Amino acid sequence: MTELADLEKRARARLPRATYDFVAGGSGTEHTLHRNRTALDTLTLTPRILAGTADPDTSATVLGTRYELPLAVAPMAYQKLLHPEGELTLARAAAKAGIPYTISTLSSTPLEEIATAAPSWFQLYWLRDRRVVASLVDRAVAAGCTALVVTVDVPIMGRRLRDVRNGFALPPGIHPENLVDKVTEVHEAVPGLSAVAAHTASAFDPAVTWKDVEWLRKRCSIPLVMKGILDARDARQAVDVGADGVVVSNHGGRQLDGVPASIDALGPVVDAVGKECGVFLDGGIRSGLDVVKAIASGADAVLVGRLLLWALAADVVDEALELLAQEVRDAMLLAGCADLAAVRDLHVERTPWPISS
Repeated sequence: MTELADLEKRARARLPRATYDFVAGGSGTEHTLHRNRTALDTLTLTPRILAGTADPDTSATVLGTRYELPLAVAPMAYQKLLHPEGELTLARAAAKAGIPYTISTLSSTPLEEIATAAPSWFQLYWLRDRRVVASLVDRAVAAGCTALVVTVDVPIMGRRLRDVRNGFALPPGIHPENLVDKVTEVHEAVPGLSAVAAHTASAFDPAVTWKDVEWLRKRCSIPLVMKGILDARDARQAVDVGADGVVVSNHGGRQLDGVPASIDALGPVVDAVGKECGVFLDGGIRSGLDVVKAIASGADAVLVGRLLLWALAADVVDEALELLAQEVRDAMLLAGCADLAAVRDLHVERTPWPISS
């Protein structure tokens, strides 16, 4: 493999059209989906010289644990759509790369199996039945997950027009394995409707409040991260209720269309929380250079999503993570950075147009 940008083309050639659209698509007119990339492309770094190192230290301590890279695998649902072993393949690759894997509530493999395969975090969607929420948290802790990542930007699923046009539904044999009721709306294909959206509408609680997060913080014995924050005021409130980290994210452009790119929202969030909690970025990351740009812009670590789903579909996840790590090292070396502290000291600015096509 020579270029991570090739992965989407390779995956598209292997996947059914509806499955490709399910992964690739965003909500509405997909303005935010594309803005995530444009915003990263318009960032420039000013390198330093004579750093005196031939082997940059890419390691990062995230939520109290040292990892080989400032990366985590983002939570992503139903990975068996892309590969027969789904989540297990990507989790094992993450373990080999020395980064954490985030298990989705809607994984197509039980969370306990995934946690056995790799050091893991668990991503929680807030469900209508609080007893199920509590059970999922208890299962994650018992399985050895070292962080709970609560997704807070999905009161309902954004209107993803590709899925609507395709009448997208999960094929037989793929289920939300962490939920008790596996035979749900998610399999019921209806023209002009998304079965996945219908399922989340019935399963998710749209009326979650900060009081619910306070309850969870008191109940949860592992670090708590809130994912889906764009407003600095919400980041500040997350710290106030005891969050150990926040993920600046617009859900990959899949929720409210027309919101800021994640990288554009990062700076104000960093300013609001200071060093009181970890700040992570999710959205649009496609290369090691993107990772370095995010760290230079204030992120403590980066969550990588679609890029790794394309690698999973192409059955090259180990190679993709190896190349991503090499790109991070190369970008640091070329920028004159011996470690991530030096990356954070780089000058970052925005150009009026993308520097790449």
